Formats: sequence, structure tokens, C-alpha cells
Amino acid sequence: MSALGRCRWSIAAGHAPSRGCGIEPEFTSADRLSLLNTGDVQAHVRVQLLYSDLDEAAPYRITLAPRRLRRLRINDLIFPEAVRLDVGYGLLVRSDVPVLAQFGRQDTRQAALALCAATAWPDSERTR
Repeated sequence: MSALGRCRWSIAAGHAPSRGCGIEPEFTSADRLSLLNTGDVQAHVRVQLLYSDLDEAAPYRITLAPRRLRRLRINDLIFPEAVRLDVGYGLLVRSDVPVLAQFGRQDTRQAALALCAATAWPDSERTR
């Protein structure tokens, strides 16, 4: 079976809040990127952040083992620079092998917790 997914994904709705209410770290507001590698080879993923009015931040390099899931808190990305909090951003995800990408947010800025998740937008091309 060939690996599921695409090599290029886009996410347009990023916003990592700087504050939350409740016990940390469980109830810290955070955006998350989930990557699934269903293939038999390691995936080398590069993530690029595009801000509305700041210079881009890139590349964040992520390794994803074969047949594994990896969940990343966008707030925790710090190299090559820390992700700017409370600023809208978009993500471009590029992989050398097909992967699946999903985006989620846990917003705890109010006592009423909000969670959302969405599949990223896949590029129509299956290759790099």
C-alpha cells in the first residue's frame, strides 16, 4: 500500500493565544499541528509560518517516523525563532513523502473551554 496524504499542505487560520485560564499545561491555550505518516519511510517535514504583517518564520524542521503520528504545539516551536503569540498566521507544510496534516486549537482564554480541529488544505499535487 502506498502512503496516504500529500507532500504539501496549507493552513490559514493560525492564532496562538498568549493567555488562558485553568491549570497549566493541560489548559494552556495552544494551536496544534498533527502529522500522520502512514508510509514505510521517515518523513522530513518543513513548516513555514506566514504572518499578516511580520516577516515569515522558516523553516521549522520536523522528523516523522514511519507509520507514526506526531502532535506539535505551535506555541512550542522556537527554532529558528519563537512563534509570535497573539498574531494571526498561516502555515505551509512541506514533506519529502506524503503525510496527512490536521490543525487544531485549544482556546482557554475564557472559563468556557473551546476546541476546534480542521484538516489542512492539501495541494492537488501528490509530489513535492
